[in-house]
Amino acid sequence: MRKQWLMVTAAALSAGFVFGVLYSPGPVGAASKEMIQLQQDITRLVEGQRALESSIDQKHAVLKTLIEQTLDSNNKLSTAMASLKQSMQESQAGSGSRVDTLATQVQALVDNIEEVKSRLNKLNQQAADTQSVLQNLDAKMGGGAPGMGAGPGGMANPGAGPGTAAAPPSADVLYSNALRDYGSGKNDMARAEFLDYLKFFPDNDLASNAQFYLGEILYMQKQYADAVVEYDKVLQNYPRSFKLAGAQLKKGLSLIELGRKASGMRELHEVIRRHPGTEEAKRAAAKLREIGSR
Repeated sequence: MRKQWLMVTAAALSAGFVFGVLYSPGPVGAASKEMIQLQQDITRLVEGQRALESSIDQKHAVLKTLIEQTLDSNNKLSTAMASLKQSMQESQAGSGSRVDTLATQVQALVDNIEEVKSRLNKLNQQAADTQSVLQNLDAKMGGGAPGMGAGPGGMANPGAGPGTAAAPPSADVLYSNALRDYGSGKNDMARAEFLDYLKFFPDNDLASNAQFYLGEILYMQKQYADAVVEYDKVLQNYPRSFKLAGAQLKKGLSLIELGRKASGMRELHEVIRRHPGTEEAKRAAAKLREIGSR
């Protein structure tokens, strides 16, 4: 439109100028020069307009190309993201057992740390008790009290007679041995030691841990029905245990392995509700997504 308007304007100006030249009283030579100059100006103006239109067309073509390239890049990125997401889901589904094994090892390390802290506290207490006993013993010996268990000839006889049952190892030693054997894959030995721990020390701080690991051993051996029973004992008998989230998570996973999907899903939802933000809650949510539940 601009070009047409410019051409019409130029033609009108040229016609008006010619008309003025023909009917004006001025000299013809001067009019011819002015007309030539005007035509040259109009020609330059038209050429400038054409150059501007050409530049606009070129820039429009470049911009269109850039837009197409950007859209193409976005499409490729979306495709790559979808492929990556699918790969991650497949990898997660395929590495479930490895994740469980790693989580078990991490739990064993955490329990080792907790067990070491507990043992240090108990050792400090035992050291204080031992010092008190020694002080009392020194006081008695200084006062001429008879020796402990003196046998014939004044010889001490600390040994027990035949048939006397040997005392069980201390709670710390028994639990430490069980956890070490569990971490090294000696599941049968670890199971016997955890059972002994619960037999001799059912009220100790780490009893709930021992109960939890009985379930873990059965879970690793794919004895899921028996594992559910052991996990239930943690949930029912140790309401303040820090293994509650882990026990409920593994109970849910065991139920799913047994084909009791609805019951397993309820347990996983309970983990998320009762223990939000924990690693167990994250694993429960991942498992629910994997089996198609939200």
